[in-house]
Amino acid sequence: MSRALDALLGSRLGRLACQFGKFGIVGVVGLAVDTAVVYALVFGAGLEFFAARVPAFLAAASTTFALNRAFTFRGAGDEPLHRQWAKFVAANAFGGVVNYAVSVGLESSLPVVQAHPFLAVAAGSLAGMFLNFAASKHLVFKGA
Repeated sequence: MSRALDALLGSRLGRLACQFGKFGIVGVVGLAVDTAVVYALVFGAGLEFFAARVPAFLAAASTTFALNRAFTFRGAGDEPLHRQWAKFVAANAFGGVVNYAVSVGLESSLPVVQAHPFLAVAAGSLAGMFLNFAASKHLVFKGA
């Protein structure tokens, strides 16, 4: 069994699955940052949910960029930090739009989600995750 597992993990598909798993772990941290900022802005500063999602997304994107650069795509950080961060945010913008649309759509239409904004943030994050992984791997952290 150990040989089969070693062969699987050593294969291209196995390495991709491990990388995607790391991306998911980093995404959970990003989700925590996203949620914390949303709650601070909605319940602390009185912003509307749709307005709080923009700075929350940028905070989460910056956090996940740093963690993905150091953990998920280690070794693909040869570009200047500011340039790679800008590419990351730009490349993940489509996933960000999907994330935003799903979260705002759910929050505006479901009372249970209005009472618990975390549900909207989590659903939006999941919706954008696959797009963001592909964009990060192929456009930002090439060769990792």
